[in-house]
Amino acid sequence: MSDPCAVAHGDAPAETAERTLVAVFASPVADHLLTIGAGLGYRTALYDPAEHAELPALDDNTDVVVTDHHRDELGPVLADVLAGPVRWVGVMGNPRHPGPHVEALKQLGVAAEDIDRVHRPVGLNIGSRTPPEIAIATLAGLIADRSGRPGGFEF
Repeated sequence: MSDPCAVAHGDAPAETAERTLVAVFASPVADHLLTIGAGLGYRTALYDPAEHAELPALDDNTDVVVTDHHRDELGPVLADVLAGPVRWVGVMGNPRHPGPHVEALKQLGVAAEDIDRVHRPVGLNIGSRTPPEIAIATLAGLIADRSGRPGGFEF
């Protein structure tokens, strides 16, 4: 393990596992997720079914963040993501409103235990209002979750 002070001062690299961040659907939040995520050591990829034929490779070190819950492709994309061994998957949205992904996945016959794997909301409750703030809250939550810390996905 690296000395935390050395890491903070840039004298030692932070320890990172091979990890991938996939932002689903092109959006301003996705742009910030990918830019900031790359700086955090993620391999990053954008998947938008309107522009790409298939999902990038997913594994148990992949975190997937769906950045638009109003798209018609939401259910099929999530069903494809859940069919793989992703580490974490979440859909942006207001926690005070029901997530449209639940019904979309039920209609596709996705098992309840797989639907329950989808996190919503996706970030820490910091009052974020802008795309960069939403991206920071989301990435902070992913870091907390990956580290087994209580970071705050509870609202």
